[in-house]
Amino acid sequence: MSFDIPCPVNYGGVIDVFFKLQALVERGFKVHFHCFEYGREHSKRLESLCVSVDYYKRDMSFWKFFSGKPYIVTSRMSEALIRDLLKDDYPVLLEGLHTCGVLLDERMRGRKIFVRAHNMEHEYYRYLAKTEKNLRKKLFLRIESSKLKRFESVLAKAIGILAISNKDYEYFKKSFNNVYLIPAYAGFDKVDVLEGLGDYVLYHGKLDISENYNAAEFLIKEVFKDSGIKFKIAGMNPPRHLLACAEKEPNVEIVENPDDETLQELIRNAQINILVTAQSTGLKLKLLNALFNGRYCVVNDKMVEGLDVNDLCYVANDAVEIKTIVSDLMTKPFVEEQVAIRKSRMEAFYNSSHSTDRLVELLG
Repeated sequence: MSFDIPCPVNYGGVIDVFFKLQALVERGFKVHFHCFEYGREHSKRLESLCVSVDYYKRDMSFWKFFSGKPYIVTSRMSEALIRDLLKDDYPVLLEGLHTCGVLLDERMRGRKIFVRAHNMEHEYYRYLAKTEKNLRKKLFLRIESSKLKRFESVLAKAIGILAISNKDYEYFKKSFNNVYLIPAYAGFDKVDVLEGLGDYVLYHGKLDISENYNAAEFLIKEVFKDSGIKFKIAGMNPPRHLLACAEKEPNVEIVENPDDETLQELIRNAQINILVTAQSTGLKLKLLNALFNGRYCVVNDKMVEGLDVNDLCYVANDAVEIKTIVSDLMTKPFVEEQVAIRKSRMEAFYNSSHSTDRLVELLG
């Protein structure tokens, strides 16, 4: 049961949903897929993988804001969904706290239901509230954070909680006994990094989220302004203020709403993939993408908190440090030996086949 249609596979949450689905199908699972729709088109790619795909309109009515439950939950509570789930007795995998309204329905009691915890949602929303510039959105995010914290207790009704990162696993273990670590699915099993030199630095992310557009603005204003280094920013739905910020700098380019192929080419051809964040919840799928497919990777400590990948990344935590590292790396070709090291380390750090073994064991 997904909070969104996971195709196209172009932002963090749906990346994990889609490639986890694909891994299960490859292991012989016959999947009946249920998902909410609110702006994305029905997907032939998704339908080709599954025995059936059912779509449900997300109810984004204004009155949903006044519920005591989180808006991301109440807008995804559907009687049609419950009726469809009751047609069989298969295990259910709920994607995110967003879809956990299902756990509140007494008719689902006794079902084998797992929840994929994509994040510590209340912390994530609290951070977004701190960084949001629009006052109305800021208020909504603060209220939603409080509601999400209260609603989290519903996870006790699930037979298992599938945490996405070590940090999240440790958090959920404090309150629940049925927690398992299933690292994020990124869709990559082999390192595919180009040798040689690129001529630009890339930042990518979903740009209508404050976490990401604030990071992009910081990099424009504090790192690449007047640097002479070509800096590209790629992502979905960049806000006007970010576009305006980029237009002032001749060396900065924003690539709006790239398709999957375009984004991957940008990642592979960049000399440096730069990824910074002000909060460390969840596992950053864009980091995995950069390590599997990009040359040099520059991050701050929060991007890799709790992950043993520091020797694969250059870590810098302020503008001066980032400028120094970027300037140095722009003239250093990525060589065959570095590709070999990346392959060896990524096989040890991230193995989606092992994750699927565990997932199959739980769902089976």
